[in-house]
Amino acid sequence: MIKIEMPKPDIVIRQREQQPKEGEPIIPSIYGFIDFHKIPRDKGGIILFYNKENEVLFVGKARKMRQRVKKHFEDNVSPLKDHRDEVHKIEAYVVQDPMEREIYETYAINMLHAKYNTEKVFY
Repeated sequence: MIKIEMPKPDIVIRQREQQPKEGEPIIPSIYGFIDFHKIPRDKGGIILFYNKENEVLFVGKARKMRQRVKKHFEDNVSPLKDHRDEVHKIEAYVVQDPMEREIYETYAINMLHAKYNTEKVFY
């Protein structure tokens, strides 16, 4: 029997409004998120999208996490394209090894019952 445990997220961002101080540039909001800069640009990993009730909406993996997260909010092929308004929190886990990313993604989809993942579902 193989035992898998999800690590603690490296980055957690939530929807929030910027409270700009004088002279501070305004950060454009994308569906209420302004903290994409906290997600590593050049690292691979697993990304979990949550709603306000802390239910997992979607689990994804990426070689470059920041670009992939932004793509989920921009393109027309993302499984989240009709549910972007539901996303309230994003957790990013840095996982550099592609095989480990695949394992964690499949594990998270099935153990957390990701609502909008249709592939890799075994429950």
